[in-house]
Amino acid sequence: MTPWWSGSMAKEEASLAVPPEVEGHPAWYRLNYELDWYERRSGTNQRRYKTVKTTQLILAGAIPVVSVVQFSWLRLITAVLGGTVAVLEGIQQLGQFHNNWTSYRSTAEQLKHEKYLFLASSGPYRNLETADALKLLAERVEEQISTEHAKWVSDTKQTEGAQARS
Repeated sequence: MTPWWSGSMAKEEASLAVPPEVEGHPAWYRLNYELDWYERRSGTNQRRYKTVKTTQLILAGAIPVVSVVQFSWLRLITAVLGGTVAVLEGIQQLGQFHNNWTSYRSTAEQLKHEKYLFLASSGPYRNLETADALKLLAERVEEQISTEHAKWVSDTKQTEGAQARS
């Protein structure tokens, strides 16, 4: 078995034996499509969040250093650095990169959990015929996706309301 840090998990997942009647089913396609989407979007939002926050930290840390130097033109640089930190925080708040990252990661993990329960015929899929298990899979995947979507809509409205009040 290859070590977890080698990035081989996707290869191992791809090699799982999936029966042909499952592989071509819309519920299976939807599960894998959404799982891939949430994993990609989680990673994108994580990178954006960490990039914005790292840049903010570097710029904010540079402000006291630059402000100590007694050249008149450095006052302008200090102001630009401070303004850039504020703008980056606004971008982070508008994009909700941290919230999206954690929310999408959570949904991806729930979908992955559902996938392995289904493949192992465990939990709610225990003792079900393949057709019934696929129907249940479709219902549970759609429930998770619609719950995530409802949460996203709620969070977006709260963010827009908070921005309108400020």
